[in-house]
This record gives sequence, structure tokens and C-alpha cells, in this order.
Amino acid sequence: MNPLLLFKKKLVCNIKKKSHCLVFQRNAARVHKENIVSPSRSDRFVMSARTERLAQPKPNRLRHPDRRSVYWLDELPAAWTGPASRPELSPRWSELCRSKRFYAPMTRSPIWEVSSGALKAVASSRLCRLALPRPAAAGWQPIRPLSPTVQRAAWTTAAATVRICQLAQPKRKPALEGLGPTPKAPTTAYKASAHTELLAAPKPEHPKFRGERPALWPVSGAAGKYEASRRLRELSSPRERKALFEGYDPYTVSRAALSACPSPRVRQLSAPLPRKCSSK
Repeated sequence: MNPLLLFKKKLVCNIKKKSHCLVFQRNAARVHKENIVSPSRSDRFVMSARTERLAQPKPNRLRHPDRRSVYWLDELPAAWTGPASRPELSPRWSELCRSKRFYAPMTRSPIWEVSSGALKAVASSRLCRLALPRPAAAGWQPIRPLSPTVQRAAWTTAAATVRICQLAQPKRKPALEGLGPTPKAPTTAYKASAHTELLAAPKPEHPKFRGERPALWPVSGAAGKYEASRRLRELSSPRERKALFEGYDPYTVSRAALSACPSPRVRQLSAPLPRKCSSK
């Protein structure tokens, strides 16, 4: 079959299909337009109510600019350029803004006036019965004193029995075996060596040791009448220096300290111990 004829047939089929689709779309649009233009009576009533509700203006959410609202605002309120605004408070807000009333504790005086009617009042039988103290329970005994009084005849003529003497003896705790080392009795007499005896001897005091000085000691008359020299007073007075917030630096080193030369004894004391020096 000629391919040109096949192409023509397919083209005609596609054009027919497209024409059918266009006709169907036109018919559907016409039906939809007719339904909108001429609705039923009930649809008219529903649409009119809906239209009226949509035609209502939106509530003014910006009536109170100072009030923080949780509603979403389409636009931010304009900046207030006039005097301070006066927010309108609701009755509930006005009630909550009031300060709490503090009631002072009313301490009643122990002495107060009694009315004449109270003085002439006669208690009823019920009040007299309730005013009676509550009786103790059957079998109740008062508290026994800590140190009861003992009669003289009891501690002069009384004799303790064997059982009382046995109970008066202190308790003897049995020796617990296996909890600690048990010392063994020496079989032969032990004699310490001379070095042990030397180490056991107490350390003697230095011959120039004077002991602790007493808290009170007599002062000589010359010491009591002594007057300190000017140099001693100068050395005894505290050193004046600036405070830290005034610019004092406690870590500064004086020039005399920088140029000081230590003595041989100071060098000897500052050197580390030979046993702590490791040879590399």
C-alpha cells in the first residue's frame, strides 16, 4: 500500500477526533453557563444568603492599637504620632488592675470588756457536761519518776539474793576466734639488740633548749621606760601604697632587687639537692 495514502488516512482520523473533542467541550461549557445564569429557586436563596454574609465588612481589629492581639493582621498599624493613647479597659481588666487588700492581723488583747449579759449568763447542762475534763482510760498509770525514793529500811536491812548479785555483774563478751591474730606465748626470753635499745631510747633535748616561754613574764623597769628611736618608729609604721584600683601593680620589681647580688650562702640554699639531680 502506498505510504502517502496511509499518512492521509491518519491525518483525517486525528482531525475528526479533535473536532469531536471541541464539540464536547462546547456543549459542557454551554450547560454550565445555563446552570449559573438560571439557577433554581432554592439555589437562589442559598446564594443570596452566602452573598450577604460575604458582603458584610470585616471587623476592625485595629481599634485598640496598644492591645497585643493574637489575630493575624494583614497590615501593621500605623505609627502613632499624636499624644499618648488611652486604651479602653474592659470591666474585667479594671478589676484585675486593682491592688490586693492586705488585711493586718488582728491581735486581740488578753484584757477586754465583758458585756453585762455575758456576766449574767447561765450555762446549760450540755455546756457543763462538755466543760468537764476528759477522764483517763481504764488501767492508766501515771509516769514513774526517774529517781524513785527508797525507804531507809530497804537499803539498811535488805540483803541481795544470789540471782540479783549474778545479774549485777557486767557482761563478758565471748572472744571471737578467727577475727584477728592470736598472740603466741613466748617460748624463750627475748633480748633486744644494742641497736634496738639505742633506737628505743628517747631523743634527748638540746642543752640550750629553754622550753616554752610563759604567757606572763616580768618586764624590767628599763624596758618599761624605754623610748623607741625615730628609726624604730619609722620601721614599725605600715608601708603606704596605692590601692589596686588606683593603679598599683604588686608584681613590679624594684631596681635594687634587679641589681642585687646573692651571697654564697643564698646560692648554696637555692641549689637543688644532689640526690634529686639526674645526670643526663
